[in-house]
Amino acid sequence: MLTTLFSLPTTQALDVDSEGRLLVLYDGTGTRQINEIAPDGSWRALTDSADHCAFAQFVPDSRLVIVDHNSGGSELSQLSVLDLDEPGLPTLRPLVQDPAYVNSLVAAKPGRVLYLTNRRNNVDFDLIVHDLATGAETVLYDGGGWVMRVNSSPDDRWVVLSLASAVANSIQLLLVETATQAVTTITAADADNDQNAVSWLPDSSGFLVSTNADRERMALRRYDLDTATWSDVLVDTERDVAGWVAPDAEHLLVGTLEDGSVTLALHRLKDGAKLAPLELPAGGCAAVTMMMFNPIWSADGSFAAFTYQSPVNPPTAYRFVTATRELVALRPADAPDVPELPEPQSMRVPSFDGEQVPVFVYRPTGADLGSAVIHIHGGPELAAMRVWSPIIASLTAEGHTVVVPNVRGSSGYGKRWYKLDDRELRLDSVRDLAAIHAWLPTIGVDRQRAALFGGSYGGYMVLAGLAFQPELWAAGVDVVGIASLTTFLENTSPYRRATREREYGYLATDREFLAAASPLTRVDDIRAPLFVIHGANDPRVPLSEAEQISTALAKRGVPCQLLVYPDEGHGLVKLVNRLDAYPQAFSFLREHLATTR
Repeated sequence: MLTTLFSLPTTQALDVDSEGRLLVLYDGTGTRQINEIAPDGSWRALTDSADHCAFAQFVPDSRLVIVDHNSGGSELSQLSVLDLDEPGLPTLRPLVQDPAYVNSLVAAKPGRVLYLTNRRNNVDFDLIVHDLATGAETVLYDGGGWVMRVNSSPDDRWVVLSLASAVANSIQLLLVETATQAVTTITAADADNDQNAVSWLPDSSGFLVSTNADRERMALRRYDLDTATWSDVLVDTERDVAGWVAPDAEHLLVGTLEDGSVTLALHRLKDGAKLAPLELPAGGCAAVTMMMFNPIWSADGSFAAFTYQSPVNPPTAYRFVTATRELVALRPADAPDVPELPEPQSMRVPSFDGEQVPVFVYRPTGADLGSAVIHIHGGPELAAMRVWSPIIASLTAEGHTVVVPNVRGSSGYGKRWYKLDDRELRLDSVRDLAAIHAWLPTIGVDRQRAALFGGSYGGYMVLAGLAFQPELWAAGVDVVGIASLTTFLENTSPYRRATREREYGYLATDREFLAAASPLTRVDDIRAPLFVIHGANDPRVPLSEAEQISTALAKRGVPCQLLVYPDEGHGLVKLVNRLDAYPQAFSFLREHLATTR
């Protein structure tokens, strides 16, 4: 079952061209590669690299494709170009290559490419225009900061930059005029606002954005360029909403996030009225937290492409036809069937201070062992969503009950909730784990056979649970996790340090707290066995984090196994490595959760 689940291919929609062709990421070969799907549904592989590709776009008015890719999971994006008029598999030709720095694709335009790079100082990201004919480059923005997203207006006169701002979990919006490079501040750098899913109006008079400015939930608001004013488009006081405007100036796709699920509906643009829901399977995500896998409209607005996934459906590209409301799943003809899997149950767990922690409970599909694995998401400001996870599905097949929490600090449950773990409140999220442990008997689980499993910040939570609550947990699996907040901030990529300090604390002023909240500081208290997985090229959480926790435990005689993959970065993306690491991790859990301690 494990091999089957991990080997099921996924498809992610990337771009569409004027003739209805679709670019997708497809991992049926074991790594994520670029494929083209023709309007008649036929597939063509465009890349066949040993490493995975991250993103790609058609160059309008041509048969060129720009590909964003990196080597060994380093996340040091490089840009190459494909000529689709070449027969067979086209050659991947270098376009912007500077392997010491990040060079990430923003947008392909007629005759030019917009990209972001940190090559000026390794910290700040500049927005560059690259002329495809001459190779000449123009700087559109070099005002500093981590530019996380760029959205160009349809008339190419403007770009909106989304920058990581000075406040944790907040984004600043800047407007840049492309002809003059003049910058207008739309939202203040110190404003407590999250902003995402910027979508321009077809006439370039303004844009829509999902924002929680002055409210608890993400609402859909419009910014008008002429008047520099905001107005509400759609507001839901209980849910987060985002929207993507169709080029026909008539329609709007609206995503609604509720308790880990994102639904899509077609709305009328002029008044926001709902026209029809998209009839997707219930309980999944047609966008991930409104920041990833977002819908893409065709140039004429006749159809949209997007990616849908759920706990029982691997990520799959869909085409939605506006006029007929037809939905078509775009899968290769030889795509294997998905085995029957359990849907999660949504529950709430009372925590130490009366807060209610949202959790998803996945019941075992194999013989029930009476054990539990608490699977913790990364971030910390991200969320556990109702998405495809072969890890969770495999754990339930092993016989474990899997509890997936959105501890305080998670997004999707309002601004107040995700601010409850900021800085000095960091360990309150770890206390949520203790509350979940105490609650486990209510769902029929033996508390003495409970383990922690998480990646990235979720890996930090695993280590923190074992260090600060050593009497509670029987075992832990840490994937690319943080052992010390201090050494993590010292050694992470410089551009990441500049933004992560706003969430965790600053090395210059908060070292005492950072040390106190670090699992490595309490390593002598850890007694549960630990299994660690890390990529040697991880630019976010350096391999040294895994090495120092495993070395410290080995010195104390605590069982700890470390697996390092030389061709991976922040997590395992290659199928061959996933099929090596996770069976070992599951065997480790089977051994240590088999009997009551």
